[in-house]
Amino acid sequence: MNDSVSILYVEHNPELLEVMLRVIHKVEHWKGLGAADDDAAKTALENHEFDIVLLGTGLTTTQEAALTTYIKNEYNMPVIQHYGGGSGLLQSEILNALAQKQ
Repeated sequence: MNDSVSILYVEHNPELLEVMLRVIHKVEHWKGLGAADDDAAKTALENHEFDIVLLGTGLTTTQEAALTTYIKNEYNMPVIQHYGGGSGLLQSEILNALAQKQ
């Protein structure tokens, strides 16, 4: 695995976005950037390199599907729907997705 993992977290709830970014930054060698909506996510993807995208709460099924398709077609990177469950689950989800990417 790379020394550093760059994560884009898309979350429509500002409080959850802040909490999840703190959780991401607590893991050594992980850095995260948050996007509060689909347009901000697309802008972040255009301007930064990420290893993985996490989709949080607040997105409709249609928004999730459209954003996932866009990311996979344009950037060919893993997209995980993360709805909570603790930092251990989050870390496991990310590590599994990165292992499959290799």
